[in-house]
Amino acid sequence: MVHGEIWTMKELFTYPNEYIYWSVQIVMYPFMTGLVAGAFVLSSLYHVFGIKELKDIARFALVFSFALLFAAPMPIMLHLQHPFRGINVMMTPHFTSAIAAFGIVFFTYGAIVASELWFLYRKHFVDKALALREKQDKSFVEQLWYLLYGTLTLGSYDVSDEALHRDEKAIKVLAGIGIPVACFLHGYAGFIFGSVKANALWMTPLMPVIFIMSAIVSGIALCMLTYIVVMEIRKFMMKRSRKTWQQSLEEVKGAEMHVVKMTAKYLVLFLVLAITLEFLDLIFRGYTAVKSWDVLRSVIYERDFYDIFIMQYGIGNLVPLLLFLVPGLTIRRTILGVLLVLFGVFMMRWNVVIGGQAFSLTFAGYMHYLLPIVPHDWETAKEGLVGAVGIFVMPFVLFWFIAKVFPVFGETNKAH
Repeated sequence: MVHGEIWTMKELFTYPNEYIYWSVQIVMYPFMTGLVAGAFVLSSLYHVFGIKELKDIARFALVFSFALLFAAPMPIMLHLQHPFRGINVMMTPHFTSAIAAFGIVFFTYGAIVASELWFLYRKHFVDKALALREKQDKSFVEQLWYLLYGTLTLGSYDVSDEALHRDEKAIKVLAGIGIPVACFLHGYAGFIFGSVKANALWMTPLMPVIFIMSAIVSGIALCMLTYIVVMEIRKFMMKRSRKTWQQSLEEVKGAEMHVVKMTAKYLVLFLVLAITLEFLDLIFRGYTAVKSWDVLRSVIYERDFYDIFIMQYGIGNLVPLLLFLVPGLTIRRTILGVLLVLFGVFMMRWNVVIGGQAFSLTFAGYMHYLLPIVPHDWETAKEGLVGAVGIFVMPFVLFWFIAKVFPVFGETNKAH
């Protein structure tokens, strides 16, 4: 059976070898890489531009971006018919193609994030390693923790004010370098689509810029959502604990509203920019009206009208924009708003990837993607709803483990 035949439904005049080859995993790929870039940009707003109101969520976003980094290439790995060949992109990177350049960009960005995390948490590693070293009769688990923290110090135990000040400078430099690298990490995904000459919907020079803006929007939205949920759960669990009576009110606070409001301002800013670019691209296509415009118009304004204008622009863009602009922002309204923003960005990816394959190269036929809901075999599992949900859940699980080593709520270097 041909790859894509299971979930492709054809209509009118199509070629025999035409199918929806790029499934929901290719939708998840730019969606996940966008979350990585957006989370890093949010963390850099504090480290580079010194916006103090974002200090707590900036540390949170950096750790979450690191967790997202491991999940970003997984949709591609699942989509490949021979997934073990995917390591070739990492081991033999070159710039002869956009996808091959992924190896260099991915490793560069990963090194920047890892280095920034090390400088940010170096004092924490040193304090933990020294405390465990001095402890007598360490248990087996404590010995493992000592080995881990001792390794993470990389032999640098200097925690003087001068050393911490140098760490702060290094963090600022790395964050500044990381912003364009993070944007390029996701911008090249838009470049892959925008450079496909054979597809009329994808081929536009605005595609990489649109992807970058929507990536920042989705990353900020997911960090806000995760920050609120984690902080509120932490507050709830601490209140239920008997130790609450010994804890100060400062220690059991949940999500801080001034942090949420400040982050929401930047979310609205990038959301407006993303919407503007998308409408500019749509208007430009209609104005130029190239040869393929007739079939594009039938897809955009007729067949995919509900997905594009109702689901993406209406529910995913306009409604959350109004929720954030109305005065008196609350936690509940913020949660609803960021969920709708994430839905809107996902629908944008869906409409680009799936919508770009919706029409035949004959310009006289159409294809529809039937998302496999209930898996019948490995193919429908990894290329269906189960695979997409698994990819989305993966960074949250990784974040839970990584946060054990990089405490997002604990104290880091005093200089920070």
